[in-house]
Amino acid sequence: MFEKLKNHISLFIEKILRKEKNLNEFLEEFKFNLIESDVAYPVAEQICLTIKAELDKIDKASDKLSAAKTLIKKILEDILSAGGKIDLINIIEQKRAVKEPTILLFMGINGTGKTTTIAKTAYFLLKKGYTVVLACSDTFRAGAIEQLEEHAKKVGVKVIKHKYGSDPAAAAFDAVNYARSKGINVVLIDTAGRMQTNRNLLDEMKKIARVAQPDLKILVVDALTANDAVEQSKVFNEAVGVDAVILTKLDADARGGAALSIAYTIKKPILFLGVGQKYEDLTIFNASFILDKLID
Repeated sequence: MFEKLKNHISLFIEKILRKEKNLNEFLEEFKFNLIESDVAYPVAEQICLTIKAELDKIDKASDKLSAAKTLIKKILEDILSAGGKIDLINIIEQKRAVKEPTILLFMGINGTGKTTTIAKTAYFLLKKGYTVVLACSDTFRAGAIEQLEEHAKKVGVKVIKHKYGSDPAAAAFDAVNYARSKGINVVLIDTAGRMQTNRNLLDEMKKIARVAQPDLKILVVDALTANDAVEQSKVFNEAVGVDAVILTKLDADARGGAALSIAYTIKKPILFLGVGQKYEDLTIFNASFILDKLID
């Protein structure tokens, strides 16, 4: 995981300590290496500018290697934490206290692992002792309802669905009402995932959001798609509004730059990381999870 970015960081630190070239050459080379590792250009530029501004911390340190690692780790942590934190359990408990379900709307294009991520989230919440219902508001993609139902069966939760071609917002509305009537804690809404530039899809997302009034609008993005994931984040955030992000397929991400790019670009909290194929392979985001894999 993240081997490419980790190697570039290690080599950069080594070169800084040896001082084989002047600083500007080092930073220009490092910026190129960051971009090569799927770090978006503005993020790579910001990282290098911050290193340049704070490099005296390394020069003044007695243990320069430790100081270099600490500095870069701090810079990357600030980027990863740019969107702040979100406490999903606290949100659920606050809604539970007033006998209302927490409503989570999941967005994202096809192929990001959105439906699987919803199942993983349901599994996570069930393990925490909460009751969950799923809403299939993807009434367009062939097999979408069956896919969600199959996951729901394996995890052990109910799905509220309508026929293909029906109003996606209606399924979300019915699921919320079902949760209220049955005292269910959390509603997870699956949505269609046609390309993010499809205006009809974005209008559909807006309508579902108006009808369901979600507590969180969560964007699911594939870490392997790098700059595409950044563009998706921008488009969904501008059109519908994004409250939190889930990054999937990190276990297969050898480059590692997507998390930094997305966190910096839309400055929204990262809620979960998808780190495997099993339902339990969903971990609450913690910057240290990524930093510890980038810097020894």
